Amino acid sequence: MILVDADACPVKEEIYTVAFRHKMPVRLFAGQYLRHPDHPLITMTMAGDAFDAADDLIAAEAVPGTLVITADLPLADRALKAGAAVLTHHGERLTQQNIGARLATRDLMADLRGGLEGQTLGGGPRPFSKSDRSAFLQALDRALRTLAP
Repeated sequence: MILVDADACPVKEEIYTVAFRHKMPVRLFAGQYLRHPDHPLITMTMAGDAFDAADDLIAAEAVPGTLVITADLPLADRALKAGAAVLTHHGERLTQQNIGARLATRDLMADLRGGLEGQTLGGGPRPFSKSDRSAFLQALDRALRTLAP
């Protein structure tokens, strides 16, 4: 099963395409209803607007044999600890070996932003490109082949 942190996920259409090909169920989690294909492999769970409500639901469902797709590093860490595989929407496979460094960098950047109020650190993420989508599709296909029984 694929569990998707869907609120800000830019690759939902790509997830559906690969999931249909692999006949893999997809469960979307979001704060409110999101349009999605009317297909028996796709389900939607609305978590409400409580802070981290969708993350808590995803973490509870994350078990060995599931693939979690998220850009949220604390959620990714929780899913990895539960034994799930994790993929970012850029196609990067997060593991127990690389999540610690990613979390530390995230925390450092948050501290830097907090100490430089009123100043800008970078311009945010670059726009999602066609090559980003292609890289994600390839990574998702590889991840699902790895998870297949």
